[in-house]
Amino acid sequence: MRISRRKPRYEKISIKRYRINQYIRVPEVRLIDEAGQNIGVIETQKALDMAREKGLDLVEVSPLAQPPVARVVNYSKMRYKEEKERRKEKARQKKIEIKGIRLSLRISDHDTNVRIKQAEKFLAQEDKVRIELILRGREKQHFGKAKEIINKFVDSLNGLIPVTIEQPLNVQGGKLSTLLAKK
Repeated sequence: MRISRRKPRYEKISIKRYRINQYIRVPEVRLIDEAGQNIGVIETQKALDMAREKGLDLVEVSPLAQPPVARVVNYSKMRYKEEKERRKEKARQKKIEIKGIRLSLRISDHDTNVRIKQAEKFLAQEDKVRIELILRGREKQHFGKAKEIINKFVDSLNGLIPVTIEQPLNVQGGKLSTLLAKK
């Protein structure tokens, strides 16, 4: 039987785990009631009885404190609020994408201008732009001209939008590439 050693494609979501009610094993806790008032240090069993009296849960909020901090809350509501907050944060994040623009050794001025406008559009959307030039066959003899074309492209783009070169000109085999971002 073949064993797969690939990494999982999904990203593990780290969910904060809390000890609640009878799973709190310390002898005494610093208790905070449902209104947010600090009650003080009391025995865990007494705090658990107070929480059950009110129909709520005792949740260990800060287990590393001395003594650990426990709070009287509705546990399911607390988890729901945290989940909602996490989703809001995720929605606010913008994934920065790397868009690619490919040039060639025999590119015309008009095609260069079209690609400059495309790169300008990508940078305006806060994306990064990778400029590539692939040399094929006998074109590999003309590294100097290829570097000149890429540098000219970056300079003309820099005249329109201020850009920073995040990755300097990189040569791998017959491929030259550089990475640009908006200043």
